[in-house]
Amino acid sequence: MAQTSQWPVPQDSVRYVVPDPIIRLLAKHPLTRDLYPLAFGHYRRATGHHMHREHHNDHLLIYCTEGKAFLNVLGTPYQVEAGDLLLLPAGANHRYTADPDNPWTIHWVHYTGPLAEEFRAYMGFDETVRIRHIGRQPRLLVDFNGLLSVRQTGFRTRGLVHAANRLRQLLTAIPITADSAPHDDKNELDTIHSYMREHLEDRISLEQLAELAGLSPAHFATRYREKTGTSPIQHFLHLKVERACQMLDNTDLSFADISRQLGYDDAYYFSRLFKKVMGQSPRDYRHTARH
Repeated sequence: MAQTSQWPVPQDSVRYVVPDPIIRLLAKHPLTRDLYPLAFGHYRRATGHHMHREHHNDHLLIYCTEGKAFLNVLGTPYQVEAGDLLLLPAGANHRYTADPDNPWTIHWVHYTGPLAEEFRAYMGFDETVRIRHIGRQPRLLVDFNGLLSVRQTGFRTRGLVHAANRLRQLLTAIPITADSAPHDDKNELDTIHSYMREHLEDRISLEQLAELAGLSPAHFATRYREKTGTSPIQHFLHLKVERACQMLDNTDLSFADISRQLGYDDAYYFSRLFKKVMGQSPRDYRHTARH
């Protein structure tokens, strides 16, 4: 089992540790034995987060999206800041401490397997390169969050086999991400909006969107409004109403059925939201002649 920190995890952070019996299974399974996760998670504004490992038996990948931390690897000090990706390889004595005034927000994964060293080199890390500054990369956060999708599956083997292969996807994407042009605001918005369009049947929260951007909810909402002039949840609602209009135009589905397909069990509530956006009820919209 991975040696994770004993930092007390608050409600807005996640630590997932794979049980020893499942680790032994992953180490033998033909689809996972070359590379598999031991633990992973997401710590938001990790005040007081500290760890010192004398004997480190697995690889630890950390992506910092906000704040700072102080790191020491084999006696060499580093400062970790937002946009930094760092790899602590097996055998490397290290310690790190979140900046007390500006604690880091991180996604992280402990992993091992015969291919771990190969992936270390493939990602561009070695004894002289501990940290790669890749900036804000929402697509990388999608891959990290893909690991966390295994939560609440009761440690089912299939779920963890899937997580192991999501790990491989994450690691192979890093060189592409690191070598790409600097990430600009338009690309970030495109990623957020694509995610919204792909999840119109869900009820997405501000916290979920902020996690995708690697920011706190308040910071994300402020940045989004500065760039677009509206709130992220308002834009998501407008996308849902837009889809509802298409379905009213092109199908015979009742508005109750349309509401359910867009994540609203209460059709009356969604009807009120629809009217607020469109200026008319769904019924009136459907029966308005358009050409």
